[in-house]
Amino acid sequence: MSLIFVASDRISATYIATGTTWSSQGQDLAQQRGTLREAGCTRIFEEKVSGAKRDRPELGRLLEHLRAGDVVTVTRLDRLARSTRDLLDIAERIKDVGAGLRSLAEPWADTTTPAGRMVLTVFAGMADFERSLIVERTSAGRVAAKARGVRFGPTPTLDAGRIVHARQLIEQDGKPVAEVARLLGVHRATLYRALAR
Repeated sequence: MSLIFVASDRISATYIATGTTWSSQGQDLAQQRGTLREAGCTRIFEEKVSGAKRDRPELGRLLEHLRAGDVVTVTRLDRLARSTRDLLDIAERIKDVGAGLRSLAEPWADTTTPAGRMVLTVFAGMADFERSLIVERTSAGRVAAKARGVRFGPTPTLDAGRIVHARQLIEQDGKPVAEVARLLGVHRATLYRALAR
């Protein structure tokens, strides 16, 4: 679930995205609404999707609604985004229109202050560093797996015995490649690739 509040001298709006857990949803939404109304919210955008989903039309409408000087206020950052990367992407979109981002539960996450902007900059650097480490570990893991003889990609449709049989049917029995491919239950191109190896 996500809840976003936008407040400025010009506009004030709220975005609520609800998950699929209906039993606790009502209480959580009421708490979020109450907290944000206390902060001055007057307009609410609601959407019944998980915050983990990338496609959130109401969040998109809210982001389109933003103007320079607005402040997107959330009750908690996990209401807005499910990952650091997602948070940074949304924060960047908010910054691009000249608006700010503020979390009521995490006072350090306030891009309307120099300290808050610094914290998000550090987060962006850490996310970039984490991506680099993941790429490096994945690459090293692939190299190690290849050295152990692990093959990547889909398993071959034709094993060595079937390729030998196909070659015999084509070269010794004079059968056309298309007919042999049908007999083996593969596409003609698959058989040509296998024979070329």
